[in-house]
Amino acid sequence: MSMALWQNLPLLMIVGALMCAAVSSVLKAKAARAVMLGLSILECAGMITLLYFTVSLGESFVFPMGEIGAPFGNELRVGPAEALVGALLALVMLLAVVGGFQQLKRDVRENRTPLYAAVYCLLFAAMVAMTFTNDLFTAYVFIEISTIAACALISARGHGQHIFAAARYMIMNLLGSGLFLLGLSMLYSLTGHLLFPQLGAAVRQLILENRYSMPLYLSFLLMTMGVAIKSALYPFHTWLPSAYSNSTAASSAILSSVVSKMYIFLLIKIFLRAEGTAVFARRIDDVLFLFAMVGIIAGSLHAIVQRHVLRMVAYSSVAQIGYIFLGLALGTREGVAATVFHILAHSAAKSMLFLAGNELRSVSGQNDTFPALRGAAKKAPVAGLAFLVGACSLVGVPLLGGFSSKVFLAQAGIGIGGWRMYVVLAEIVLSTALNVAYMLRAALNLYRDGETDAKEKPASNWPLNAAVSLLMALTVFLGVCGSTVMDWIQKGIALFV
Repeated sequence: MSMALWQNLPLLMIVGALMCAAVSSVLKAKAARAVMLGLSILECAGMITLLYFTVSLGESFVFPMGEIGAPFGNELRVGPAEALVGALLALVMLLAVVGGFQQLKRDVRENRTPLYAAVYCLLFAAMVAMTFTNDLFTAYVFIEISTIAACALISARGHGQHIFAAARYMIMNLLGSGLFLLGLSMLYSLTGHLLFPQLGAAVRQLILENRYSMPLYLSFLLMTMGVAIKSALYPFHTWLPSAYSNSTAASSAILSSVVSKMYIFLLIKIFLRAEGTAVFARRIDDVLFLFAMVGIIAGSLHAIVQRHVLRMVAYSSVAQIGYIFLGLALGTREGVAATVFHILAHSAAKSMLFLAGNELRSVSGQNDTFPALRGAAKKAPVAGLAFLVGACSLVGVPLLGGFSSKVFLAQAGIGIGGWRMYVVLAEIVLSTALNVAYMLRAALNLYRDGETDAKEKPASNWPLNAAVSLLMALTVFLGVCGSTVMDWIQKGIALFV
């Protein structure tokens, strides 16, 4: 059966991003920035095209790379869930580049800009590959590529604290990659397969025959631990605050909204497509449930005591990662669907918060302490409104994406019943109260009279205003049309198995 022309897009998007990385590294700074922007636009268009066709047709397709079939070849698989996640993450990366464009020119030296553009393109290639890959080996290769690229984005400014943050990020993420590789190697030695369909069949056969139960459990546990470290699940979060708060605006938005999320989406595919659910139900879910609960509360408590707004936003990511793993730990399709929706809602809100927060810091003399940011929203009204909308979304104000996300997570908790249902509901209520304590306090502080009132109003940053305005619209869309988006997610997840 011949493939339609649009079904070649996944491979073209990966190869195109890799080629742009090579080209941009030898260009001048202005041309390199143009390559970043152009690639982002084309990748978004490709993702939206894939989303349109997969949702319209209601089915997935497999692209065999090199025309080499299973079990030896590499494959890309695209369905409604993959296309939806890929489209939103690509859009966030585009808006992060647009919104952080002016700060990028100011903070990254001209001679470093081509390399910054190169690693950005590499990260884009990794995001597409990990979203669409149908085999574990390709996934691991691009996990390593994304780790190196993300580290370079963190250290782009080149100052001491940024280098330290990048080194800390690299050490922790290499530990996570190592654990993932150990689990992958063990799983391959047990099954002899890396492609998800054949791997899943082999795992089911081993479970049916009750063979190698403990090694199977250990292999999935190691991969889960690796992803937990790389996505900053508490208490493996120690690298996150410095990495997010010390990066450029674009880097912070990308790291918080895209990088950690693509690891978690890969883990979801491993559980659902490699038949990890059968092993997952044997205690991994209990472990994740405990860590997720602790992470939600601990991340919020750390955020409350912060004196710098960007570090507060960074610590809130720890709590939100806890939400994501909490849905995954429920071990049901409804819980997984709620996890995917929370990935989308959090990506939109958190990129908006970092872009807006960096702009508000800029108009406050590069100071993001609470006293320094008083009245900052009057100097940068669009950024102030975006910060308020992003904060309200994470709190769970109705008609915003964060509200729909918490509702879906609560419904998934109710669906499992038992003691976990009460724990999930109590956790959502308590964490929401903590979200109000730090997020809305910070947002409302921006509109108070303060030191910034006496300063000259800076020139309007129209690229950032445009980017955060689109992110606000996306957050409202996820809130108002949350049921439609959830329907796409559930149909996509149903095609996983």
